[in-house]
Amino acid sequence: MLVPEKSQPPVGGLTGIAIAMRKEARFSEALSYLDINLNTLTFTFKGKASLGLPERAEFAGQFRNSDSFFRKLVGQVMLLNCGGFIFPSPMHTLHPTVINRVIRTECDHRPSVLKNSPRFFRNLWHRFSIIGGALGLAISIGQAQMVDRTQAPNIANEGIAKSFTQEVGAGRGDVLTPDSSAFIIARDPFRAVRRGRELFQRKYTVPQGVGPITANGHGDLNTIRAIGAGLTDSCASCHGRPRGAAGFGGDVATRPDSRDAPHLFGLGLKEMLADEITHHLRELRAKAITQAAKRGKSVEIELTYQGINYGWIRSSATGVVDTSRIKGVDSDLRVRPFFAHGQTISIREFVIGALNDEMGLQAVDPQMIAARAGARYTTPSGMVLDGATDHLEGAAATLPNTDPDGDGVINEIPTSIVDYYEFYLLNYFKPARYEETPATIRGRRTFAEINCVRCHVPDLKIENDRRVADLQTEFDSEKGNFNGMFATAVPLFDAVNDGTGLPSLKRPKGGSFLVKNIFTDFKRHDLGPAFYERNYDGTTQQQFMTTPLWGVGTTAPYGHDGRSINLTEVILRHGGEAKREANEFAELRDDERRNLLEFLQSLVLFPPDDTASNLDPGNRNDPAFPQKSHGSIKLTALFNNPADPE
Repeated sequence: MLVPEKSQPPVGGLTGIAIAMRKEARFSEALSYLDINLNTLTFTFKGKASLGLPERAEFAGQFRNSDSFFRKLVGQVMLLNCGGFIFPSPMHTLHPTVINRVIRTECDHRPSVLKNSPRFFRNLWHRFSIIGGALGLAISIGQAQMVDRTQAPNIANEGIAKSFTQEVGAGRGDVLTPDSSAFIIARDPFRAVRRGRELFQRKYTVPQGVGPITANGHGDLNTIRAIGAGLTDSCASCHGRPRGAAGFGGDVATRPDSRDAPHLFGLGLKEMLADEITHHLRELRAKAITQAAKRGKSVEIELTYQGINYGWIRSSATGVVDTSRIKGVDSDLRVRPFFAHGQTISIREFVIGALNDEMGLQAVDPQMIAARAGARYTTPSGMVLDGATDHLEGAAATLPNTDPDGDGVINEIPTSIVDYYEFYLLNYFKPARYEETPATIRGRRTFAEINCVRCHVPDLKIENDRRVADLQTEFDSEKGNFNGMFATAVPLFDAVNDGTGLPSLKRPKGGSFLVKNIFTDFKRHDLGPAFYERNYDGTTQQQFMTTPLWGVGTTAPYGHDGRSINLTEVILRHGGEAKREANEFAELRDDERRNLLEFLQSLVLFPPDDTASNLDPGNRNDPAFPQKSHGSIKLTALFNNPADPE
């Protein structure tokens, strides 16, 4: 089951620091000193250190200026405090009750008959989530994370059921090694997805290897952008909204104007589409080379896929390829779907990089390192990575016994853990459609008429779907118990008895799949100076990948940098290659513009734990509703052994 969120009240400012200290500490002195003199790297602390350091260690006198001690101390305080003591702004730790108060204020002028309408409240919640995002109202990021109840037991028995050691299991293994990642992915895939989700929400600790920040915060920011990535304890710190989802919400200073963390819904579909586009474009390149050699003269071929033009490529009779007319992708014809500027090929590289840069956790993946050196690597999720044809980003740790960041912790992220992360994100749910109305239908038509679909292509087809299931989530006023949404899970695997007496192999069907409402062309475009991005080395990034619009109704503020407060502003911000479409939008009648925006706002994300589904439809008649029985996307029901929770 996708268990209810293990949330905690927001911890902000000095309160978070107090929680991080032992009772022996002199709170009034210590808190004031640490909060004011954070940059002095001095802290007088007498008594036992409880922050991931040896239990009986004493820190006083000359030890108070120890960089190692201070780094670990401040690292742990920061993790417990979610950064509140570094950014003590009240907005940073705004409590959800404040949001609720705003909602009540918004409702005060409504007639009572409307205020008591479930549909009214659902629609109000939906609208407010959009408005709230546009205004920058900050609900505590901690709401999206999960504690490990084997480390932090509680009366409610909430939290991740398995320890990190249990999640590591028998390592990578193979399909005949019980409790290994290869075994669970192949024979109990929905447990593998769920385990990946728990790992994504997990709050890692300093003893497990969190930190230090890249280069310990020192170095040439012109060349080591990861220094600006910050330090957090959970993937959900940056990708945590809606709650419990692999969503959006973070911001990093890897560029002077910052970068917003995008949502990760449909990430596997993006990886597969980008990979298939790449293979098709490279086949066209090979065709040009072959035809030119056969004809004894140059041949030029248009690079198109599913109606999208990527320019032209020319080959001479001797096989010399001219790539000067390629558009929107690199000259090697590799589509790189991850990061706003199009940098990374695969989910696996993305995971390994984020763990290292944002959390100080080094993954062990020898095959990934070998692939970077030129080998061919098929990951447990079926992604083929070939260092002979592509530049790849390798793992930071070469072997389990190495310690690249020198924090005294080895094998921080074993290979099996990376396997679960990758499989989870490959199969992660695609975004949803909220209520379709006459206005949204007209708005979609207007969106096409002003030619926004030139870049934001609505639907694209995958030829070989590597997922084990699909989830279709749509507005349903009857079945959508809590948020008006209902999800239908559809299996995409064949069960194969391999004669071993073990649970059957669940192999992806591998058929074609039409990805609807993604709205992208997987190309880079120049959208004009309003979108240009400054780099620390003084250069300017001028081209960006077309952002898929699915989920756009839930993800304000907008732009790769979060500088546009609402949909109208980000549309009007378009220039360069999209200037004509922006002008068309500006010239629409008021009702046409409202309809178009209404359509975009119907492309939403959803919280899996609060969305009813055919796996757990919920029950409104339960006296405990809505705290319980609101329904969820209950993957536990699909485990080989549902009685063994993750």
